[in-house]
Amino acid sequence: MANKFDVISRNDTPIWHTLRTEALEAAKAEPALASMLHSTILSHDGLNCALSFHIARKLNDAGFGEMTLREIIDDYYSKDTALIEAAERDLQAVYERDPAAKGYLQAFMFFKGFISIQIYRIANRLWRDGRFTMAHHFQSRVSELFQIDIHPAATMGKGIFMDHGTGIVIGETAVVGDDVSMLHGVTLGGTGAHTGDRHPKIGNGVLLGAGAKVLGNIKIGDHAKIAAGSVVLKPVPEHCTAAGVPARLINCKTCNDPARSMDQMISDVVYDYVI
Repeated sequence: MANKFDVISRNDTPIWHTLRTEALEAAKAEPALASMLHSTILSHDGLNCALSFHIARKLNDAGFGEMTLREIIDDYYSKDTALIEAAERDLQAVYERDPAAKGYLQAFMFFKGFISIQIYRIANRLWRDGRFTMAHHFQSRVSELFQIDIHPAATMGKGIFMDHGTGIVIGETAVVGDDVSMLHGVTLGGTGAHTGDRHPKIGNGVLLGAGAKVLGNIKIGDHAKIAAGSVVLKPVPEHCTAAGVPARLINCKTCNDPARSMDQMISDVVYDYVI
């Protein structure tokens, strides 16, 4: 007779299959967690169902029931398969770039950067549908739970990795490209109280170090690197490193793919101008 934890999903993709396999192994190794792993992952037929259950459980509070939340999330997952494709890219990014991630399971279950991005993606769809109050509710709950504040109107690509995540703030008109990595304390903010397009535009493959502040409607070029603790107020060309307060260009060309390598070392050679 088959064990209930040995039933393989009927909706199989490589990442979903691996996630289920890791959950099976963890359930057997840690029987006290078996029920949680079954309800969150093993009882579902695909990543969309598992994510909707997981997100709804996280967002649930006394004023908003879990089943209502699941209905909202399931509706968007059923209408927009790109949301699950983005989740898979985000999950893969955590596994590839975070040495603390021993597999997909830890990231899916416990890494607040990953789950916060998935909730943002639903909030963004709500915002685009004109459901502004509901979108803000999702944003507010994420901020309360995880100390990550992403405005639902912001634009974020796929393959995003938020390492640790605590203290990340991303403003309303910010744009973040594909395959970007950012550490805790990053701010993509404005420079004043003016309205309109006022937040940074982050290119593909950019690495934003811990505590980096990028302020204003400026462009950070593809595969640039912003060193930890820097305050960037002017554009940074692609493949360049910026560091300091205010930030200066350190070297161009920097490493080819800093977001994937997570290489946060900087050169001693400093340009003689402020960016």
